[in-house]
Amino acid sequence: MRLLSRLLLAALIIAATGARAEDGYDLWLRYRLMSGELLKSYRESAREIVPGTPSATLNVAQSELARGLGGLMGMELPVSAQPTRDGSVIFGTPASSALIARLKLDGAAGGLDRTGNEGYLIRSLGYEGHRVTIIAANADIGVLYGTFHFLRLLQTHQPIEHLDVVSAPRIQRRVLDHWDNLDRTVERGYAGQSIWDWHKLPDYLDPRYTDYARACASLGINGTIPTNVNASPIGLTRPYLQKYASLADVFRPYGVRIYLTARFSAPIESGGLKTADPLDPAVRAWWRAKADEIYALIPDFGGFLVKANSEGQPGPQDYSRTHADGANMLAEAVAPHGGIIMWRAFVYSQNQPDDRAKQAYAEFVPLDGKFRDNVVLQVKNGPIDFQPREPFHPLFGAMPRTPLMLELQITKEYLGFATHLVYLAPLFEETLRSDTYAKGPDSTVAKVIDGSLSGHGPHTTGMAGVANIGSDRNWTGSHFDQANWYAFGRLAWDPALTSADIAAEWVKMTFSIEPAFVAPVVGMMLGSREAAVEYMTPLGLHHQMSRHGHYGPGPWVGGGARADWTSVYFNRADAGGIGFDRTKTGSNAVAQYTPHVAGQFADLKRVPEKYLLWFHHVPWDYRLSSGRTLWDELVIDYTQGVQRVSGMRSTWAGLAAFVDPERYAQVSAFLAIQEKEAKWWRDASIAYFQTFSQRPLPAGYEPPEHDLQYYEALCFPYVPGSAPQPCQ
Repeated sequence: MRLLSRLLLAALIIAATGARAEDGYDLWLRYRLMSGELLKSYRESAREIVPGTPSATLNVAQSELARGLGGLMGMELPVSAQPTRDGSVIFGTPASSALIARLKLDGAAGGLDRTGNEGYLIRSLGYEGHRVTIIAANADIGVLYGTFHFLRLLQTHQPIEHLDVVSAPRIQRRVLDHWDNLDRTVERGYAGQSIWDWHKLPDYLDPRYTDYARACASLGINGTIPTNVNASPIGLTRPYLQKYASLADVFRPYGVRIYLTARFSAPIESGGLKTADPLDPAVRAWWRAKADEIYALIPDFGGFLVKANSEGQPGPQDYSRTHADGANMLAEAVAPHGGIIMWRAFVYSQNQPDDRAKQAYAEFVPLDGKFRDNVVLQVKNGPIDFQPREPFHPLFGAMPRTPLMLELQITKEYLGFATHLVYLAPLFEETLRSDTYAKGPDSTVAKVIDGSLSGHGPHTTGMAGVANIGSDRNWTGSHFDQANWYAFGRLAWDPALTSADIAAEWVKMTFSIEPAFVAPVVGMMLGSREAAVEYMTPLGLHHQMSRHGHYGPGPWVGGGARADWTSVYFNRADAGGIGFDRTKTGSNAVAQYTPHVAGQFADLKRVPEKYLLWFHHVPWDYRLSSGRTLWDELVIDYTQGVQRVSGMRSTWAGLAAFVDPERYAQVSAFLAIQEKEAKWWRDASIAYFQTFSQRPLPAGYEPPEHDLQYYEALCFPYVPGSAPQPCQ
């Protein structure tokens, strides 16, 4: 009887909420049945499917149309060779569809002449007496991207009677970087094991691989790197190349190309050579042969991603060679096949500089213009390491003759892992909108990476995101972290999109279309990154997490092998104030920016306060624009971050009627964790910094719950996404 009562209660809850339990596996591609007048309108506008000549990719597009339209409208659409009624959806290319070829969809008004090989056109028009919708492209993959766009319009309840959409990606290489190891652990991964089951590949292809490619294609992501940048030499051996080839076969119809990470010392460890010197003829021959071997298995192989001479990884500097020497040697190997080299600019050597933020600039700017055309430098959004907030990387304004590829972190290594709701599109957008002044005003990072500001003609453009995907059923460890995967893909296609518009799309597709749900949840998302900055690293503080696992606060962390792996190195807190002086009286890192930007950052009165302590060591009693002292402002910001999370919890608590019970419960639980940990960040940070400020908290603000010794003693040796570390 007790079990029956529970089942009845569950049924009543589902009936009351109008939602069935969901585990998040469907991501933003749920295609749930709609209702009302809009359903009637859609059924009139989409009544049959008219495909072009079949191909692997067009078959995927047709399957997606049938799946999406069938799910959204609750009916199976017939397939026809010719339009037979109003509401025909015709899709294909001029080469695959005689109907589309006859329509001549070029012209000054905007057409296929503007879309390239990946773009598409979606247009409503009359054809032989029928009202039809055309999804057309120059290549099959563009048709698939257009199909997902068309379905996104329906999912977000947009009118489709008078469509005229022309869309093409501004970025060529839109790539997910997986930090997955061959033992299925994931560095900085918070969503379970790697989805790549290397032991069973190539003989067993998990259906999830297809679902992964489908999700990527829905966003226009066209590349994936399945292995960690801290690469294993085993990864380039024949058995693993065969595994990658099997994945490439799954991904190919979805337009997702395989790239691989390359360990620079692989010729020694895998090839039996005595050196990996990039100027050694035997080494160059080894890499050419390896490239030939890979392309024989994977004809559309994209190229290599390389991390070299950073964090102990081998590289050309081991042989007194430059980054250009190393990158060009690999570029030479893949060039005959059309491949590229993505060379990471995240470097810091064993020789500690005066300021780690300066090292990439110092190493790479002298090499501007010395890289082969098929080399692109992959540069993190900021000069340190994916912090909650950083100014844009100075390299974006300093290398006009070298293609630069923006690297973003989708996984939340420094932002609370999977249990903190932190929507990252505002962080991504902040970087893309940042003005480098490389060629005067409006020289934004977005224009640098899309080639608009190129000083040497057309070149490879790219944007990479460190993936947050794992084996958890919901893919990303939490339901809201799916939004960061989604946002990366949408911004990689079009960096001009706004965080708000992307959030609204994702919420409508993932949870509910109801305005009473969408508006408050979008509001939560848009404020969530700022909340994290406030309770973790306000006013330009950075790198204040605990040692090794990067979990929780550790502003007191010092000592160890390197000063620049510690928090005290970056906060510089003392009796006189707090912050890292990067002006000419300190490390002078501001000089790496263009003069206009450097002048603003170096001026204590003009630097944006969100970067204040990044560039300046500021007295505790310094008055900010609010009129409050720096110390009071820090305490208020820490507290406000906690309050924002409390507000998010309150907002979510009122939305149960719109969400299925399973997802609602997990989000609720995670928000409770976030609130608890936000308070931990606040209290621990205030307790530590107060030992230097020696000032009372502002009136009305509660002191930390525990003393500093309590927080310093906390230890978490088995933090997800990192190797176990002993408590010290």
